[in-house]
Amino acid sequence: MRSRLLPSLNALRTFEAVARHNSFTRAAEELNVTQSAASRLVRSLEDYLQIPLFTRQSRRIELTDDGRFYSRLVHEALDLVEAGTVELISSSQGKGTLTIGMLPTFGTRWLLPRLPSFQEQHPEISLNIISSDGELDFTKERIDVAIRFGHGNWPGAIIDPLMSEEIIVVCSPKVMQGPNPLTSYESLRHHPLIRHSTRPHSWDHWFRSVGARQVNLRWGPSLEHFFMIIQAVIADLGVALLPNFLVEDEIRSGALIAPFSARIAGPGGYYLVTSVAKSELTRVKLFRNWILAQMA
Repeated sequence: MRSRLLPSLNALRTFEAVARHNSFTRAAEELNVTQSAASRLVRSLEDYLQIPLFTRQSRRIELTDDGRFYSRLVHEALDLVEAGTVELISSSQGKGTLTIGMLPTFGTRWLLPRLPSFQEQHPEISLNIISSDGELDFTKERIDVAIRFGHGNWPGAIIDPLMSEEIIVVCSPKVMQGPNPLTSYESLRHHPLIRHSTRPHSWDHWFRSVGARQVNLRWGPSLEHFFMIIQAVIADLGVALLPNFLVEDEIRSGALIAPFSARIAGPGGYYLVTSVAKSELTRVKLFRNWILAQMA
């Protein structure tokens, strides 16, 4: 097995500090070393790499192009090592924090009402829940686990299916009391159809699934999150397609109406996506076991 091609960690720490401050003096003060020691360490790194990282003119220094590239890389690497160190220390003291990247509406409607049982079982674990529905990057977002909608294709992660969804048409009571109530699929053409901006083909999928024609349709607003769509339908901005489990309370209370009996399987499902690098941490294993038990 080959050994790693790595320079001195002390030299890397010093280079990162000098690059960040653009000053040997301020970097030396931060690291509690002399300016000449900081300068020698950076020189040793340049000798190791056989590349100049700074241009030096009188009392001024400036990163070279290679230096700028390397400083970003070293800064990110040291940030990651620092975060992992703090994480392990806090975990050993019984103060671990589990960071969950959460789809906003799924988190509000499904996860948050169930989390008290997890906290009762594991009061030593602090929870940090962030809204996360873009490209999944565990390192950049500093999350341990995420809940995502899709088809289970997140490379380099541990993926557990949680649930599928049934899609239904919903409208406000005002629609059903108006001149064009939703008594047939064809009557949808009288109302604006609200769209989910990250699922632009949902209506096409629904019409094909129920065998209805798309004739003279009117398009309403396009919204980014389901909770926005729910409020838009309640406000009578149009008719929408929504996962059944997200609007059970509104249908039960009469704030929304599901005019058709059709329940169409959604084009994907919800998954728990776990960082491989953090999968063996106790807090991550406990949460993964808990949420899978909830689905069972």
